[in-house]
Amino acid sequence: MTRGHSFTIAAVVVLVVFAGCTGVVENNAAPLSTDAPEATASDSPTTEDTTASSPSPATDDSTTTGTAASVNGTVEVHFINVGQSVSTLIVGPTNETMLIDSGDFTNDGEYVLQYLERHNITRIDHFVVTHADADHIGGNAAVIDYYETEANGIGAVYDPGIAASTQTYEEYLDAVETHNVTLYETREGDPLPFDGADVDVLGPPEPYLENRDRNENSIVLQLSYGNTSFLFTGDAEDDQEAYLVDTYGAALQSTILKAGHHGSKSSTSSAILDAVGPKAVVISSAYDSQYGHPQEEVLQRLADRSIPAYWTATHGNTVLVSNGTHVTVETQQAAPTDPTELRTGSSIEPGTADPVEARTTIAGSGNGSTQTPVATDGGTETASEGTSLVVDEIHADAEGDDRENLNDEYVVFRNTGTEPLDLSGWTVADAADHTCTFPDGFTLDSDATVTLHTGSGSDSDTDLYWGSGSPIWNNGGDTVIVTNRAGDEVIREEYS
Repeated sequence: MTRGHSFTIAAVVVLVVFAGCTGVVENNAAPLSTDAPEATASDSPTTEDTTASSPSPATDDSTTTGTAASVNGTVEVHFINVGQSVSTLIVGPTNETMLIDSGDFTNDGEYVLQYLERHNITRIDHFVVTHADADHIGGNAAVIDYYETEANGIGAVYDPGIAASTQTYEEYLDAVETHNVTLYETREGDPLPFDGADVDVLGPPEPYLENRDRNENSIVLQLSYGNTSFLFTGDAEDDQEAYLVDTYGAALQSTILKAGHHGSKSSTSSAILDAVGPKAVVISSAYDSQYGHPQEEVLQRLADRSIPAYWTATHGNTVLVSNGTHVTVETQQAAPTDPTELRTGSSIEPGTADPVEARTTIAGSGNGSTQTPVATDGGTETASEGTSLVVDEIHADAEGDDRENLNDEYVVFRNTGTEPLDLSGWTVADAADHTCTFPDGFTLDSDATVTLHTGSGSDSDTDLYWGSGSPIWNNGGDTVIVTNRAGDEVIREEYS
């Protein structure tokens, strides 16, 4: 077997001929051959034979789509902390899996495999290779070897079709060939059926951009689930981002954006930020990146738009869980999300196995979303953009007789922001519309808490009193509703 490999592209007419005798389905995308002379990044494709075509969209009536009406379950998006690299695991509502890239060649997929094993991922249904740079395919061979020999296999590999003349790339294609894994050349508009959610391939286009530059021809995916969506841009830089904006415009709008090229200033441009309108951006790069990632120009662009950022170097593994209406952000470590404060967070080493904790919910509503800190007691909480108020604790069942111990029935609020929060005129209500108003001039300092008791007492900086003569919060379940002075609902948390 030769050490080199080249891509082959079959014309549609060839696919039609093969479809009748091999079961290959006609499609605009063609597969990649792994048994041919050595290729380099500048090799031109040929029109030789093929072994498989890109899959056709699912047409089975039983297949769930990602529309709001059909959402059932959750989609998890795991940004794995792999240092100066990137790897993203997606688990769909039916437990179908997708792995996007596999980390840097210097650790040979070690961090990724450790993470997948810890999360009991026994099969990779879709392995997406955004492009052939060694910091994105470093673990490809190891992942393929492991899943094909010790687990339940790789369903298919998706690759943009531009070769690299590196040992890491050759080892990746050797693994594909050794284990006879289906390998699809994947371009804009090709199907990537993912059970329970919608996945659209937005790049690379035909013809390739920028003389087949690998970064500028990254596979770009948009995953939609109910009223939430995620945009994965690989290492797309200014030219591919400009192509995406010109081609798709407002259709790029997504709840979450993965920053392009690890936060390089050549990516995550003002134009694509304005088109996507993300409510949070995730950046994957090393704490002490030799390239200065994420670069200050990018962080300033995010800050100018008040977009919070999660950085794997300080937040660690970052897991986004969508139920179709909102996204819960979970991280290993609490760290600043203000882009201008991102570097003040402490580093967390790749491979650290600490569990993640819920930090924030981002509520999706069509093309828009809003953000608020997540409830700490497992309740469901949504809020308007910008509030840093969170329900820290709900103590609905007072000791003894609730009616005789009203001040032991309480709700604790915390300001998770970095600035004092003026709560003058804000109201707290239950599901029965009993209402209490914060007193004028009441300000909650950063990271401070205030306890709202049901009974009577003297208000202070740490304790406020509803003044009710009977219990407010139902022991068996209720809803805490907070409204700001402008009348906007900023928290709605249900408990049971």
